[in-house]
Formats: sequence, structure tokens, C-alpha cells
Amino acid sequence: MATANASTSSKNARKKEVKKETGLGLTYKKDESFGEWYSEVVVNSEMIEYYDISGCYILRPWTMSIWETMQAFFDAEIKKMNVKNAYFPLFVTENVLQKEKNHIEGFAPEVAWVTKSGQSDLEVPIAIRPTSETVMYPYFSKWIRGHRDLPLKLNQWCNVVRWEFSHPTPFIRSREFLWQEGHTAFATKEEADKEVLEILELYRRIYEEYLAIPVVKGKKSELEKFAGGLYTTSVEAFIPNSGRGIQGATSHCLGQNFAKMFEIDFENEKGEKAKVWQNSWAYSTRTIGVMVMVHGDDRGLVLPPKVAAVQVIVIPVPYKDADMQAIFAACSSTVQILRLAGFSAEHDLRENYSPGWKYSNWEMKGVPLRIEIGPKDIANMQVRIVRRDTGAKTDIPIASLVEHVQDMLSSIQDNLFNIAKGKRDACIKVAHTWEEFMTALNDKKLILTPWCDEEEVEKDVKTRTKGELGAAKTLCTPFDQPNLPEGTLCFASGKPAKKWTYWGRSY
Repeated sequence: MATANASTSSKNARKKEVKKETGLGLTYKKDESFGEWYSEVVVNSEMIEYYDISGCYILRPWTMSIWETMQAFFDAEIKKMNVKNAYFPLFVTENVLQKEKNHIEGFAPEVAWVTKSGQSDLEVPIAIRPTSETVMYPYFSKWIRGHRDLPLKLNQWCNVVRWEFSHPTPFIRSREFLWQEGHTAFATKEEADKEVLEILELYRRIYEEYLAIPVVKGKKSELEKFAGGLYTTSVEAFIPNSGRGIQGATSHCLGQNFAKMFEIDFENEKGEKAKVWQNSWAYSTRTIGVMVMVHGDDRGLVLPPKVAAVQVIVIPVPYKDADMQAIFAACSSTVQILRLAGFSAEHDLRENYSPGWKYSNWEMKGVPLRIEIGPKDIANMQVRIVRRDTGAKTDIPIASLVEHVQDMLSSIQDNLFNIAKGKRDACIKVAHTWEEFMTALNDKKLILTPWCDEEEVEKDVKTRTKGELGAAKTLCTPFDQPNLPEGTLCFASGKPAKKWTYWGRSY
């Protein structure tokens, strides 16, 4: 009798240990406290952990798997373009860094310096790369001699350090981040121009095809272009909740400016000495932050299936006196079927957590599909599938599981893009006058205006819109230009307009 009581007591204790209270809910709502919501989501979904140096973050496996998926796509594509991977040192001397004055002026406030070795001061301080033009180009000069050495196309996957002081934000604005940076040299401007757009299209594909985020391809203004470059193209995203644009990735034509500074000369086919034409292009872990901001909701992260580390999570649903071993076996079998079909699937068989706790946990982490398996499902040879994006629940026969999962993941990917595009498009406001522009800016819109393309006018707009939320600036001039009727005037200066340009506040 005592043994039976002890056994019962032990069972009760085990039952009490099962965590039913989720404790996983977010404190902040996306539509009410966007910044706080974002900070909470990236931690609770196990994407990052805060580090003891401000502006630096630990990127956890959930983040790195997304980065690796994008890396695999992009690396394969640039290799088709005959770009080779290399690695250059993290450090750069001051005299080399200062060679291109306009370039370094753009980065000077952000450059971190190594000044000590142990307790001894270094004779010459060494900079940590904020970008690698000045690190690489002395060696381009050494390696390029004749037209047969061109084109030279290099890329490196690395970290860079920019000692940001204003409002560090995980992924969006950090002191150290991961990126790829491509650096290429050509004999002609035509070749360089062609590559700029080819790379920009790959960046569009990362955002739209993988991250399910709509972007605008366009050209930066002279004021906003890469310091020291000839022109800059970019893909621009927009965050409706904050009313801010965000530069998604950039592809720059550097012209011959750096070639002059670093004496990157070659002998052309006529035997004449000529300067190379150069490009540089990069995208970073900022992409992941944009994804969180665009798709996340009040239950946490929402991952597009193409970049999700786990596309399907399988959870057992026990009932009183159910055969748990049979349920666990069914979960394992389901995972095996999905993995053999090429999906990324896992099961959560932890016994000290209730099904409800697990649902909330995996929803917070943004897993696209959840499969629930209980005794009735086994009896009916089916599973219940729940979509993360819509919450829709469907009972699916095991026999057609693979086809249904494939269709659902494709549907989720498309749905996330379409919802994001609908929200972005709803924020676009055309403004012909200053009054319309200011109304749209105060309403947190992405503003499309006719513009005279004068730098002084752009500076004036920045000055006139300065405030607590930051000044408005040009985001890009879209390649896809709406019709500009003759006689259309610039919204800000009243002079004849030359183009349509997107304006707004930005990150």
C-alpha cells in the first residue's frame, strides 16, 4: 500500500513538473511599441543575445542558419559570374586608410583604432576595417599589370567594425556585423556598369525570393552615394510600423577614383597605359533585422520557409492513458518522411513541457508549420498541420503529407511576400507640393515626389525636416520611373522636375 501511494505521489509530482504556463508571450505589441517589441522578439526567439559591450551582439544558431542560407545562394551565384573568394586582414594602417580623402571622411567617426599592445602604446595606431577598399586596393595595384589580368573579381565573407554611437539596434545598427563585400576591377566602364546591375538583381532576389520582402531598385543621389564612388545603386525596403526606409544592400560603381589614388594601372590591348574601372558591393546581417521587422507579429518571429532553419516542427499531443511510445514513434516517422523529401523537420519530444507551451515556443521562433500528432490522428492515419502565418489548421492524411507540406510552404512564402507588399504599397504617397510632402512625412509614409535633382535642394529638405524623429532624405531614384509630364515642378524648389524620387526618414 505504501509503495502504491509513493508511486501515485511520484506521478503527481511529475505532472506538476510539466510546464503549462507558457511565460513566452511578448510584453509589447508591434503596433503600439515597435522598438521595444523588436528588441524583445530578437531575444525571445533566440536570434541574438546581448553582449557586455554596447552595440555588439551574439548571433545565435537560429540567426546563423538564416545567414548561411543566404550565403549559400549568393556565393553560388557570384561564382557563376567568376567571382573568387579571398580574405584580407582586419587591420589597416592610418596612411593607407587616409589615401582616399572623400572615402575616409565618410567613415572617420566610425573607425575603431588599436592603440596598445599589452601595456605598451603602439608606435603607429592601427585601424580596424570599416570596409575594405583601402585594405585591398594596394594589392590590386600589385596584381594588375596588363589587360590579361582583367577582370579581377574578388569577394570576401567577413566582419567589419563601425563604432556607431547613436541608438545601436540588433542587426540594424551594430558596432560589428557580418557581411560579404565584393571588389572588382575591369578594363572598361561598360563591363563595370553591367556587373553593378547584375549584383543588384541578386540582392533583390535575396530580399524578395528568400526573405519575402518587397524592395525598390534604384540609384542613390549624389549626396547619399558611397563616399569616393562614381554612383551607388541600392535595394530599398520600408518598415510600415516605424515609417522608415531602410537601405537593404548596395552595389557601387567606384569609377576610376580609387584607381588613381592606388595607381591601379594596366596596359591595354593597344599597349597604352590605362586606369581600371572598379565596383564594390555588399549586403550584411542587416537583412535579417529587416525580415524580423517586416514579418514578425505579437506572437514573435515569422520566418519565410526558404530561410527557416526548421520548416516543420512535429509535436506529440498526449491524452490520458494514451500510448506515448506509439505517439513518439509516429512523430519520429513523420520527421523521417519529411526529411527524406528534403524538408527541414524536427520533433519536440520533451516530456517536461506541455503541448501548449511547445506551441507558443515554436511560434515565438517563427517556424512556418507545426504538425500535431495525438491518438486520434494515429487512429485516423492523419496529422494536424497549423500554419504560423495565418493560424489555419488542417487535418492531412499521412499518405499525402509530403505534397501538402510542399504546397503549404510555397503558399506561406508567397503569402508573406504579398502581405508585406500590400502593407508597403499602402504606405506609398505621391506628393507634388511641400505641404503634401510634410503631411505624408508626418504620417510616416514612403514619399514619391517629382524632384529637380539638385544637391542644395536636398540639403535644404534635410534642414527643414530636422526634428526628434530625424530628417527626411532621398532614399533612391527608382529605375522603374513613372511618367513625368512636361512642366512638372519639383515639390521642394518649384524648379522643373527631372525625375521621380523616393524620400522619407530612414534607419
